[in-house]
Amino acid sequence: MTIVFKISDNLKPKLIKYYEPLKKEKTPPYAVFQAQEADTTITLYESGKVMFQGISADIDANIWLDLEKKLNNRDIDITGKEKKEKTKKEINYHLNNYNTMGSDEVGTGDYFGPIIVSATYVTKENQSFLQDLKVGDSKKITDERIKEIAPQIMQKIPYVTIKLDNETYNITYNSELNMNKIKAILHNKVLLALLEKDIKPEKIVVDQFVNPRKYYEYLNNVPQKVTNIFFTPKAEDQCLAVACASIISRYVFLKEMAQMAQELKQEIPKGAGPQVDAFIQTIIQEKGQDYLSHIAKLNFKNTNKIK
Repeated sequence: MTIVFKISDNLKPKLIKYYEPLKKEKTPPYAVFQAQEADTTITLYESGKVMFQGISADIDANIWLDLEKKLNNRDIDITGKEKKEKTKKEINYHLNNYNTMGSDEVGTGDYFGPIIVSATYVTKENQSFLQDLKVGDSKKITDERIKEIAPQIMQKIPYVTIKLDNETYNITYNSELNMNKIKAILHNKVLLALLEKDIKPEKIVVDQFVNPRKYYEYLNNVPQKVTNIFFTPKAEDQCLAVACASIISRYVFLKEMAQMAQELKQEIPKGAGPQVDAFIQTIIQEKGQDYLSHIAKLNFKNTNKIK
C-alpha cells in the first residue's frame, strides 16, 4: 500500500521528530528525510509531499491525516487527494428526506481501546427529536455532551453496536486483513444486524473511508453483504443516521476506556501520539509487556518504540 499527500509546513518538524529514532542514513533523490518503521517506509520530499509505503501505511498515514484535520482544517482522503470545500448545495444530498440507516466507527486511530462500530435507523418522524439534541458529528461534540445525549438516542432510535476488543484485533490483524478491511467487515456486520430487526430503510449511508469498489472487494469472502450503500465523505454532517451511529460508538468507546482506566487506576491517553508512547512505558513497568495485548492495538507503530 502506498499513500502520498502534501503535508503542511507546521507538521513537517513534528513528523521528523516523531520518526527521528528510525531515521535512515541515506535518502532517495529529492528527499529530505526517510525513516523505516517495521514494514512501513516514510519519506518526506523537498516538494513537501510525504509518502507512506508498506503493509501498515494506512495506520501511519492516518496519524498525520488526523493532525491535518485537527490542526489545519485540511480534509485529505486515504488516496492523498485533498477534499475541496464544496458549496452547501453541492454537499446537500437531502439524505434526511428519507428513512435512513447509517453506520460509523470509533477507535481505529487510538492505540488503546477497542474498535466500536454502530448502525442506526432514523425515520423522518424522529428527525425533530434529534435536531433538538443538536445531533452531529461526534468528533465535534465534547465527551461530556456525548454522555448526556447518547443514552437518549439509544432509548429512542433502533441501533446495533459491535465491539472488536484488543485481544481479538491483535489476533486478526495481518498483511491480508488491514485496518480498512476490518472496518469494512464490521460495518457490514452492524448493517446486517440492524436489517434483521425488520426495518426497511429507503437509503443506507456509510461515511466513505475507502473507495466503494475497494469496500466491496474487502467483502468478497463474506457470505452476506449489504449492497446499494450510498458512500459519502463527511456523512455525519449530512445524515442523521450516521451522526447517531457516530455518537453511540463514541459513547460506548468512552465507557470502555473508563472501565480500563478504573482497572489501571489512571487515565488512559487517546490517539497515538507521544503521550501514548510515555504511557506504554508506565504500563510495562506496572503490568509487564504482555499486558499490552489486552488493552492496545499492537500493530500501531507506538509498539515499536518500546525501550
